[in-house]
Amino acid sequence: MRKIGWLRQLLTQLALIMVGIYVIIPIWGAIRLAFDGSLKSRPIEFRLFPKVFSFNPLLSVLDRPYQSVDFTILLKNSLVVSIGAALIALLLGASLAYAFARYRFPGKKPALFVLLLAAMLPPVAFMTPLYIVLSIVQLRTTLLGLTLVYATFALPFCIWNMRAGFQSIAKELEEAAYLDGANSLQTFWFISLPLALPSITIAGVIAFLMGYSEFAMGWLFVDKADTVTLAMSIYAMVQTGNAQPWSILASMFIIMSIPIVVIFAFLQNTLLDRMLFVSQKK
Repeated sequence: MRKIGWLRQLLTQLALIMVGIYVIIPIWGAIRLAFDGSLKSRPIEFRLFPKVFSFNPLLSVLDRPYQSVDFTILLKNSLVVSIGAALIALLLGASLAYAFARYRFPGKKPALFVLLLAAMLPPVAFMTPLYIVLSIVQLRTTLLGLTLVYATFALPFCIWNMRAGFQSIAKELEEAAYLDGANSLQTFWFISLPLALPSITIAGVIAFLMGYSEFAMGWLFVDKADTVTLAMSIYAMVQTGNAQPWSILASMFIIMSIPIVVIFAFLQNTLLDRMLFVSQKK
């Protein structure tokens, strides 16, 4: 392993400390606001700790934060939509990604270009066709329809990311499985899929975050308060003025972040394996 000079190491550590402070300060500020019971509107002074420590902002958020809808319903809607979108994107994307990585067929390059273009287009470009299609099949105002919308957003990225994961697997491993008598499906299920798991995990996490945090486009596919997600409720609270005091908004941020933190803590080894693999390839 190549050693670096002490000056470069010092500068690197200072840069990392500055980045860490830049990331931690907003998070700590939100945590401080979430437990400050003295706020009546927005904060007017800088504090590192709450002026009056209180759990009332958190408790008020847990008790019908949006139009008398229970917090559990909002959380359930968010998890159903985001997890469903991630599963659909992974199930459809894995087979397509493997086909693009391993097989030759007419129209392969144009299809990859179209997928890349779809991944780069803003989500608003898909709104009109999705609105029309889901209205025809009478799914526009349901959680299933919203799940399909978010799966559509995530699918192009998932295919490209998982394709790179399958391409990184040595073909000799699959050929050895064929020599041992495995068919294409068995080779894909028992050899390629486990080895590409880090890439699949990253694609699933990104697809989950797309559905969990998106709120602007989702309003086109919601007409009842019972189908609103957490991200939509935060936007609605800000627009209607129900986010006063700011401790209410900070409490929603903290509570909404818990599932994401749990997912990253549970999948951290897989994510780190993928990042280390990419760095070694470079």
